[in-house]
Amino acid sequence: MASLLSFGVTGVNGYQVHVEVFGTESMPGIEIIGLPDASVKESKDRVNAAIINSGKQMNPRRITVNLAPADTKKEGPCFDLPIAVGMMIADGILIPDPPTDLKSVALFGELSLDGSVQPINGALPMVISAKENGISTVILPEKNACEVSCIQDIRILPVSHLRQVIAWFEGKMELAEQKQVSFEALKNEAVPVVDMAQIKGQKGARRAVEVAAAGGHNMLMIGVPGSGKTMLARCIPGILPPMTFEESLETTRIHSICGKLQAGKGLMVNRPFCAPHHNASVASLIGGGQDAKPGEVSLAHNGVLFLDELPEFSRSALEALRQPLEDGIVSVARVRRQAQYQSSFMLVAAMNPCPCGFYGSNRRTCRCTPPEIRRYLDRVSGPLLDRIDLQIEVDSVPINEINDSEPSESSAVVAARVRKAREIQLKRYEGTGKYCNAQLTNAEVKQFCTPDAEGTALLNAAVDSLHLSMRAYQRILKVARTIADLAGEETISSAHIAEAVQYRELDQKYWR
Repeated sequence: MASLLSFGVTGVNGYQVHVEVFGTESMPGIEIIGLPDASVKESKDRVNAAIINSGKQMNPRRITVNLAPADTKKEGPCFDLPIAVGMMIADGILIPDPPTDLKSVALFGELSLDGSVQPINGALPMVISAKENGISTVILPEKNACEVSCIQDIRILPVSHLRQVIAWFEGKMELAEQKQVSFEALKNEAVPVVDMAQIKGQKGARRAVEVAAAGGHNMLMIGVPGSGKTMLARCIPGILPPMTFEESLETTRIHSICGKLQAGKGLMVNRPFCAPHHNASVASLIGGGQDAKPGEVSLAHNGVLFLDELPEFSRSALEALRQPLEDGIVSVARVRRQAQYQSSFMLVAAMNPCPCGFYGSNRRTCRCTPPEIRRYLDRVSGPLLDRIDLQIEVDSVPINEINDSEPSESSAVVAARVRKAREIQLKRYEGTGKYCNAQLTNAEVKQFCTPDAEGTALLNAAVDSLHLSMRAYQRILKVARTIADLAGEETISSAHIAEAVQYRELDQKYWR
């Protein structure tokens, strides 16, 4: 009998699995029980070949492997390594020397037929769960080591072959511990992918992007093809404040279980930028599949979800965004599993004003008929538009601005102003769990976003004339609060309200 510890993943959290191996003098064979999926059942063939190719030979016995708790579905090849070690200990061909406290060691990793240890998905949540369960040592694939190098107070032993694990248990070899890397050192490697200095002209759009980043607001850009909407969107992660350690852990966990992390990279320090194609299904956008995996809205957690060609997305996919936009959490329910994933992201959308793209342009004539334009715009529903705080029009850049030799402001300069505004918000909302204006509830809007008398009068007049909803009213106040924070002013004045109202006028032009 042998018993080892491993870990699996459910949702974005790890859970402890006891790998129990029992051998009897009976008809030779290997049986795996404990609700294993197909990949776990197939591990018996991988494990058997890996043991032989590591210099060991199993005795002909009946081996039963139990993965406890037995009522939890076990998925993936991460249990190959503990099953192999448990089988050798139970068979007597591997005797730990000195005797190892197996209750303090966790193992996980996929085995190839030649005995090499392959990387797995979800290593980060597994190691975090191991630490929370008091595990002192974790043996995992070498290619997953960088991913968990920021986790403190736990010994990480990366391995590349089963022979190394056997030699370590037999006391013939010391495994080199993974060198721990501070989060501050990782943050120094973060660089913006697209710098705002590359953008020519578009002063109004640049200002709107800065406001959106400073308050975490959703944003819609409408404009002719080639006006720079996509490039503006790709600049946003570079001007957002750096991720905290907690945000980095949350984001990396989600990407880890989806297998989206780059090989050899540690925790994510750049805010994610997800840009799904417009043929994305509801399941790929929100999350789903047979095993309720995270979707693009969760992969964009703490970052930006960019939807280019917004009307080309299916109506059902766009309407499914409404709940995560409001709550910051998406619930995925399937037959096999139910899961909740964090999805606090900035929605940045871009679209043309009509099918041909030139409705309202000063440079080219639109060839679409009014019914065609109406059908195109109606693909975006009013309730979704109501949840977008800033709506701006982006026109093509004049040739004299394109050829202007004067450099534009860089992302570093804009990011400094955004960071200063966010620091004001963090101090204001200390103890509330909020870190930006976009997250405020209606009660908090009333507490923190009350304008002066002139601002109140202007806002009331705008609501009446533009026939805005209560949600739009609240969101104008949040945007005005952000504009005031960028200006370093405590009071929301009529000037701040006026600018915030301008960002809500496009639905009047195109959808009314």
